[in-house]
Amino acid sequence: MMFADLVDVEDFRQRLRELGVELPADGTPERWAAIVRAAQPVDGLPEAIGALCAEGVTLQPEVRRIVELILMP
Repeated sequence: MMFADLVDVEDFRQRLRELGVELPADGTPERWAAIVRAAQPVDGLPEAIGALCAEGVTLQPEVRRIVELILMP
């Protein structure tokens, strides 16, 4: 659940679902990142990642790890 600018895994799943990427509820950060990377290109993903990384937004550690893995070259 999102409180103020705290993004948890459920918020992240919801945002990705809105972009057309379904993530399993019991997935690990590594598995979720692999699913997102395999689905590329995803319309709106760069903007969603940018919003997540904006100043003032706090990501739970699991969400931060997923974002880092998605952005890895």
